[in-house]
Amino acid sequence: MIPHVLNLSCAEYNKIHKKFTIIVELSGNPTTETEQLASSSGETLELQPTTDEISRICPRFRILVIGKTGVGKSSLINHAFGVENALTSHNMPGEANIDHEFISPENKRFVLHDSKGFEPGEEDNFKIVRDFINRRREMPDLKNQLHAVWLCFEIPRAGGRLLETGTEAFLTSKRNGKLGNIPIVAVFTKYDTLLDRVERTLDKSSLKGLRKDVIKERTKKSAQDKLQDICVAPLEKFAGSDIPHVMVSTNGNHEETLAHLIRTTEELVCKHVATEASVMTSIAQRVDPGLKIKASIEVGKTKYWKALASSAPFKDRSMWDCLYVLHTDIVNVWNFRDPHDHLYSPEFRKMVTNMVDKLDVGPVTDLNKNITFGLSIVGAIATIVSALSGPAAPIVVPIAAGVVIASWVHMAYQHSPVALQRFMKYIVDLTLVLQTLYLVSENQQLSRRAIKLVVKSYHDSPTSGDVHNRIREYDRQLTILECADRDSLDQLVKLLQSYNISAEEMSDLRGRFPAVDLSLNEPWDTVEKS
Repeated sequence: MIPHVLNLSCAEYNKIHKKFTIIVELSGNPTTETEQLASSSGETLELQPTTDEISRICPRFRILVIGKTGVGKSSLINHAFGVENALTSHNMPGEANIDHEFISPENKRFVLHDSKGFEPGEEDNFKIVRDFINRRREMPDLKNQLHAVWLCFEIPRAGGRLLETGTEAFLTSKRNGKLGNIPIVAVFTKYDTLLDRVERTLDKSSLKGLRKDVIKERTKKSAQDKLQDICVAPLEKFAGSDIPHVMVSTNGNHEETLAHLIRTTEELVCKHVATEASVMTSIAQRVDPGLKIKASIEVGKTKYWKALASSAPFKDRSMWDCLYVLHTDIVNVWNFRDPHDHLYSPEFRKMVTNMVDKLDVGPVTDLNKNITFGLSIVGAIATIVSALSGPAAPIVVPIAAGVVIASWVHMAYQHSPVALQRFMKYIVDLTLVLQTLYLVSENQQLSRRAIKLVVKSYHDSPTSGDVHNRIREYDRQLTILECADRDSLDQLVKLLQSYNISAEEMSDLRGRFPAVDLSLNEPWDTVEKS
């Protein structure tokens, strides 16, 4: 494989051949025209978002999904990548063409290759899959290489056969190194069906008087034992321990199983393929908000978040220009269905910027009190919705887009405790607003009304004050600027991770939401009546 070198600091792409090196200087910025017009100076165009540079190397996460018709491939892709109709081969006439690239207009950050499963007594598809993987492995550009394979099986009933001859040959080839380092994950689908079967066979007399959560754990334990016998043992007989396995369900409250699959895949891609491909895995998926935060941190630490410890990345720039590129990178990672670019608009950027100052005025919260982010947000949303005069009443945001933006954003960036605080607040506020939007939108197309609801709910929740007070307290504890240089980035990472909502918590919180219509695209600048 020909090595790739991504030089993020000087925006150039190097491809190293046997006897020479090609260096291509990257120019231009694939941001929208609205973004370009919103910048405060022509110099902003030179601050290239790190995500744009990563996308030039790896614009999409490329995955091959193998499985028989009816195994649940389409539903798996729909849920993992937040699309409504995965373009798998069973929706098309004729047999699957493994070379065909399926790209969903609802999520263009992944490209799917579909392969039918290995049927009994049939070896042709094994050769097709093997040749496809090896052909992609030899391609020089990361964007054309295959990044991962999901090998899908429906969990069989007791006594059922899991592996066909072609599957056994495929797994043996992987174990013997004939498929290279391509990450392969065995995916056991319809886990909820196994849980239902197991629950029906439990001794009812032994369950009397037990709480529901205890019964649930017993059911899971029994299901794990059965899965070991009918799935894991046959798999490891041919694959050894090289191929991880994950059981998943797209029905009911089992989002944590999909998150486990995505996390397993991302870790393998990072280890065996390339960092750019693992970041794109996190960007493409729409299941695990924790991976979004992790990818935001990785992208930020590559270049621009280093400004928390050094002024080099933002020297001679206005604060607005600095926040502009930070904002774009974080929004790019979350990869919402936002065809109108609401999250890139000047109005939304102003809302987040004004929140940095607005939340500085108010009562000091108890720093020792542990505020659960998800519950505080759900409570704030319920309060907002109950106060609306009607289902179509506009949502009033205290930091409306029409308010004059804070004056400090027009000042030149200077490395100081004040600038450090503002950067930290902006990054954490924006990230938690986007996590709330992920919770509320459920992978639907974004509207201005949905964005305004989550901005107001975050602003009104105890969490926002808690975040700002923690950052101020951190700043008060610093006696010399050099201390901030050493650990301010670590402090920022800890803050982000402490407010992360897991995929399992997401399912529970969504069940607590009050009914509210978020499809309306109301104006940004609805103002509060005095």
